[in-house]
Amino acid sequence: MKKLYTAQNPLTISHLKNILESGGVKCVVKNLYLSSAVGELPPIECWPELWVVDDAKHAEAQEVLNKTLAPVRSVAKSWECRNCDRDIEGQFSECWNCGESRPLFEESRNKARKLG
Repeated sequence: MKKLYTAQNPLTISHLKNILESGGVKCVVKNLYLSSAVGELPPIECWPELWVVDDAKHAEAQEVLNKTLAPVRSVAKSWECRNCDRDIEGQFSECWNCGESRPLFEESRNKARKLG
């Protein structure tokens, strides 16, 4: 067994455990009820810990964890609707005027190359 992650909030640990186990990575939570020992032990030593049972799956679990905890990138660039030529703010995935979906990244890049 290898320790994968520790957090102050037990809900975070439980959520990450559910995500990993839904992908087939068996996990164990330790120190879930150790918060009452704070004062006798250093606070960070009492935080709940997420452990991977199978050492061979530790790297896979770490990759899933990194993707899960990564900040969501905001879409700041506006785009032009290919159906009605309206300018749409970057956070929207559909045109407010006609309902056309935002073009895929590759389509946008190819269009920009043609224009530039």
